[in-house]
Amino acid sequence: MSMADSSLPAFWAVIPAAGVGSRMRADRPKQYLPIAGKTLLEHTFDCFLGHPRLLGLVVSLSNDDAYWPALLCAADNRIIRADGGAERATSVLNALMVLSEQGAAESDWVLVHDAARPNLHRVDLDRLLRASANDIVGGILAAPARDTLKRIGADGRIHATVDRSVIWQAFTPQMFRLGELQNCLADALAAGVAVTDEASAMEWAGYAPLLIEGRADNLKVTRPDDLEWLQRHWQNDRS
Repeated sequence: MSMADSSLPAFWAVIPAAGVGSRMRADRPKQYLPIAGKTLLEHTFDCFLGHPRLLGLVVSLSNDDAYWPALLCAADNRIIRADGGAERATSVLNALMVLSEQGAAESDWVLVHDAARPNLHRVDLDRLLRASANDIVGGILAAPARDTLKRIGADGRIHATVDRSVIWQAFTPQMFRLGELQNCLADALAAGVAVTDEASAMEWAGYAPLLIEGRADNLKVTRPDDLEWLQRHWQNDRS
């Protein structure tokens, strides 16, 4: 495939990065933890900034973020800063509003990706772009459940075994049209709906996004052992 493959759609990237990641028990927000010579956030940016179809990237940051100005990428003119919110959905919505103000069209594709999901592979990004390009809704990267799943009760005991054949684990990026995603997020927040990812807002509005199978190692760093696993994984890959 050519680096300038015109069969892939042009797109904007949105990275909500205003969270603190309390489960990491670290001295800073998890997106700024160092690994392999960079912060997690910088590794997360790399797959997008190296893509020839990227139109630009918006990162939503806390107003009191003291770590961002020290990063080299803070001076990259392809990256636009937006205000972060108390919730992920608010951070994403703010980023979409900034894109609209920058002249992005409602029909433009937007890929929303977790700030602490730095192991996105180019092949998965291109697979998502290609599969969703002509879809009427859009889609997300995901992977089928591998393990036996249990439903737990308030008593801490197993109440049922869930049929894993119909369960998929949702990843990011999640790819939707700017205008539709903006409307769905705004309406869901106004209605008090719990929005855990962009697809859930689209689903609430009646859309049925595609599931595109991606690599299972598209890991979201949430706990200290995730960072340890990623460190070992990268060392093995690059040794």
